[in-house]
Amino acid sequence: MQGNFSYHNPTKLYFGKDSLNFLKEELKNYGSKVLLNYGSGSVKRNGIYDQVMAILREAGKTIVENPGVMTNPTLEKLNEGVKIARENDVDLILALGGGSVCDYSKAVAASVFCDGDYWDMFWLKQQNPAKGQKLLPVGCILTMAGTGSEMNAGTVITDAEHTFKVGHVFDDRLMPKFSILNPEFTMTVPENQMKAGIYDIMNHIMEQYFSDLDDNTSDYISEGLMRSVINSSRVAVKNPKDYEARSNIMWTATWALNTLIGMGKQQDWMVHMIGHSVGAWTHAPHGYALASVSMAYYRRAMKNGLPKFVRFAKNVWNVNGDGRTDEQIAEAGLQALKEWMTEIGLPLTISEVGATADMIPGITETTVVYPAGYLNLSKEDVTEILKESL
Repeated sequence: MQGNFSYHNPTKLYFGKDSLNFLKEELKNYGSKVLLNYGSGSVKRNGIYDQVMAILREAGKTIVENPGVMTNPTLEKLNEGVKIARENDVDLILALGGGSVCDYSKAVAASVFCDGDYWDMFWLKQQNPAKGQKLLPVGCILTMAGTGSEMNAGTVITDAEHTFKVGHVFDDRLMPKFSILNPEFTMTVPENQMKAGIYDIMNHIMEQYFSDLDDNTSDYISEGLMRSVINSSRVAVKNPKDYEARSNIMWTATWALNTLIGMGKQQDWMVHMIGHSVGAWTHAPHGYALASVSMAYYRRAMKNGLPKFVRFAKNVWNVNGDGRTDEQIAEAGLQALKEWMTEIGLPLTISEVGATADMIPGITETTVVYPAGYLNLSKEDVTEILKESL
């Protein structure tokens, strides 16, 4: 391993069918007012909301509700959540839902006590809160596997007015204090959301894996995680109620983006940057937007990172290299990736998620570009990738 790093992850996890039972004990560590963020109402229909509310009431908490957190949380919704938290002087933010609700809750937690323009400071200028700024604690009750937001400090917010979607990874002060992961809760999400989450997991791993060419322990861990999500996804697509598969997917999602496998890596998040922009223009599920640009991007990256793509083919997809050139082995690995994506029902083009040719200039303009991984893209390169993905 070539990089220098420090590693700290303060999030406490509760995992399994009985994990919600631990919420009551966790609540003892916080004040009386809880801001409960959740989505459009699916948690009410499937009964999870009632379970959580019963525990909060039993613990004697004053509950302030903030429903309607959307799949791609908007700046307008962030402003609303900050206003609610300030007016009610809340002590804890509890996220009930998928990664978007967790992302949103961390964004609110960072912004409530910010004296300046938090959108400009945290998302446009990519700053962190000042050392002395108060931050609200966040707890997560996860209902969808994919983002890893339950054990990281990442947030993604969309400025809908300007069609601009941008993420910011805060320092570890914004990591959730605790997260509750019951795989059975993920079985309530629609099939398309499950599939989008599966690819989000896979792409999180690839974004960290496809950088550097040194012998890095993180890459061995990544290969095992990728093999796990590939295997479990095939089972889950055929039988979404398979607990073993769904539990493995949920656990892999957490380790795919809790910072561990990025240690010692320069990392490459350009599929996410392009995917964020595609998502802002089409409102496609995040994982679908990523899938729609991945093949064109990784074919281009393969030329500069050939040894790693050969390793990917052999160690993740079991490609036999006998009698093949390195280029042929690497191509076979990408073909295996494409076939798996097709097998589980993921989009391979941006047109499948609603993008049109006349959107490409706008998508390019709103894509954040920086040197990463094996490529140093220009805006013209982004346009070409989008055209190849159409």
